[in-house]
Amino acid sequence: MRFSQIRAFHFVATHQGFSAAAAALAVSQPVISEQVRQLEAEYDVLLFTRDRKRVQLTAAGERLVIQTTRLFEIYDQIGDTLSENRAALAGRLRILADSAHHLGDRIEAFRARHPGVQIHLKTGNTADIIAALRNYEAEIGVVGSTAPGPDMDVVDLGTAPIVGMVARAYPGLGADDGAPLALSLAEIAAHPVILRETGSKTRQMIEEAAARAKLLLRPAVEVEGRDAMREIVAAASGIGFVSEAEFGHDARLRKIHIKGADLAMGEALICLRQRRDMRSIRAFMGLGSV
Repeated sequence: MRFSQIRAFHFVATHQGFSAAAAALAVSQPVISEQVRQLEAEYDVLLFTRDRKRVQLTAAGERLVIQTTRLFEIYDQIGDTLSENRAALAGRLRILADSAHHLGDRIEAFRARHPGVQIHLKTGNTADIIAALRNYEAEIGVVGSTAPGPDMDVVDLGTAPIVGMVARAYPGLGADDGAPLALSLAEIAAHPVILRETGSKTRQMIEEAAARAKLLLRPAVEVEGRDAMREIVAAASGIGFVSEAEFGHDARLRKIHIKGADLAMGEALICLRQRRDMRSIRAFMGLGSV
């Protein structure tokens, strides 16, 4: 096993093709193909499935790319340590968030200090975000949990109560007279309930509270993503749930305070602990000087 073979594999995997990998490494495509072929032959393993249109990682390749990602991150960190005049941060920073509302000011401040870093922001639920961090598919997560696991570094972003939301046009709660709404979970359960997908921390907390109250909340509609839930609720389809900090200012919706249930959503900025020494991660998390 040679470094050049591992590098060729890593670049094909991360650039999703032999031609793109060759261009990134400034070598010919046959050189890249031969290095990957030699690596596969030496260890009698298939790392890619190949056809004319695309290259895909096999199961063995998917396991290996997690390890090569670690390797090349350490390689870059060694370069940083040895460099007397450390260059400005560059590259990309992939962020997965269950809600982006906490990130505006932090991204603005980060971009002001490190304009060479390109930020990729996507949304997902807490379970998917934690899995993506562990699989090296993202660098930063924002999740509805302040205890995502012992392998994570955590920056607490605070807590907010979970509230219900319902369309102003929803007929089941009487005319909208502008007065605050307050319902127990038992009262909410008498109406169609809109829940996020399995893996959502908000859904988990609502279902646990219902179980403690010996209630069974069966979703009339199950939706993937907070924005989709908001639109379904706004169509007067039933009652949904969200952190109060994320309720926002939507003229179509009324807020419901949940009586008799101490439900609060903690939000946290997280990264995989073994990757905390990446300069871009450390800078975004505020874990020390860069």
